[in-house]
Amino acid sequence: MKYSFPREMIRSELEDIVGQHFVSVEETDRLVYSTDWSWMPQMWLDRGERLPMPDYIVHPGSAEEISEIMDIANKYHLPVVPWGGGSGTQGGALPMFGGILLDMKRMNKIIEIDEVSLTVTAQAGINGQQLEWALNEKGLTLPHYAASAKCATLGGYLAPRGTGTISTKYGKAEDMVMSMQIVLPTGEIIRTPPVPQHAAGPDWTRLWLGAEGTLGVITEATMRVEYIPESRLLRAVLFDDLSKALEAGRRMMTRRLHPFVIRLYDPASTKTRVKAILGYDFDGAYMVLGFDGDPDIAALEEEKALEMCAELGGRDLGPEPGWKWWNHRYDFYYPPINLKLPWMYGTTETITTYDKIEKLYWAEKKAVEEGFAEWNVRFIGHFSHWFHWGVMLYSRFIIEEPPQDAREALRLHNRIWNTAMQAVLANGGMINEHHGIGLKLGRYMRKQYGDAWPFLLRLKKMIDPNGIMNPGKVGF
Repeated sequence: MKYSFPREMIRSELEDIVGQHFVSVEETDRLVYSTDWSWMPQMWLDRGERLPMPDYIVHPGSAEEISEIMDIANKYHLPVVPWGGGSGTQGGALPMFGGILLDMKRMNKIIEIDEVSLTVTAQAGINGQQLEWALNEKGLTLPHYAASAKCATLGGYLAPRGTGTISTKYGKAEDMVMSMQIVLPTGEIIRTPPVPQHAAGPDWTRLWLGAEGTLGVITEATMRVEYIPESRLLRAVLFDDLSKALEAGRRMMTRRLHPFVIRLYDPASTKTRVKAILGYDFDGAYMVLGFDGDPDIAALEEEKALEMCAELGGRDLGPEPGWKWWNHRYDFYYPPINLKLPWMYGTTETITTYDKIEKLYWAEKKAVEEGFAEWNVRFIGHFSHWFHWGVMLYSRFIIEEPPQDAREALRLHNRIWNTAMQAVLANGGMINEHHGIGLKLGRYMRKQYGDAWPFLLRLKKMIDPNGIMNPGKVGF
């Protein structure tokens, strides 16, 4: 593709800001940035189809450089798409309308580790695993153990309000953030209040958590960290009845035990995914429990949890199956075991309160399996992020022999998502819990928020008057 005179002039302006080596318009580079880890673009490319590509790939080195880039973007009305590690699964970083793609990975410095207040301040482009290694050297941990940590960035944790494996005790990424530096679409550089809990006005820090780059670019964050636990206990329990297993988890949370993980697999997942990865051929609902911290407190909490499980018919399988899950917990998401092409699949995860979760699970399962029986669709799920008030359902659909035509496959994929989300909304669930909205679920934001949606649109217009920030995402 040959670039026109105006495009070459814009390229020169961008190079004046970041340097010649940090701007690319090469076809091969632009193709790489045309897809994230979501099924839709992966399938589209696999079928030999062409995806929208960015016009410019820019690697900024500071918030000030991003501010200047915003001036150019507003002047020429160019879309700006922030890019972290490219590990998103919702199409949130796809450059749907071309423009400038900001690859944030040059901004990868740790600014400060505060061992008194237990915080770390780092630039948003730092790789999650590298940040964790640096903290571990000081006996600390950022307890956001995402499956994508080896490729995701700190900004990528925050933009979709991500959740890690041990969120049941330590919270989501949004619960760990103390403050952020943000470049607004207009180019202004702002900082949110230095601490998250205060009474100095509304908590506007959270406006950019979950915005997925549509309201500005997160360039720096101060995060709460923890000491590496002195003790860690893992256990597995098997239930014949999913309903009783859900009740066991509810009791642990509402009676204020502090498990760092409760991972409950439905019978279909136990028979397929658990068997394939851990090698256990169990019938029923497989639950993994974890407690950490002070050895005496962790042991007592584990004892209390096992008592609750036993009261509901749970069979204690001992520590070995729990530790095997812990040591292989990311194998579920990486080759050769992960879900991948040529299969069709989607993670339709949701969250709701305890009084609704079981009804929601069965309603979504029935809607997907019966609605698409001719495709031999499988619906599986696990319950993995627990709160005092409710729990998240990590649900998936899988079709092993989908249509080969790209357009037919995409339409089928979207119809299944539509069916799943309609069941979720009809049963009191949220359309997403931690993967974000991106391109995939934007059409459901108005249905999710109803009369409040026009207010969100007005906020977007006020903050991003020219509509340059990540257009087509989060329903904007």
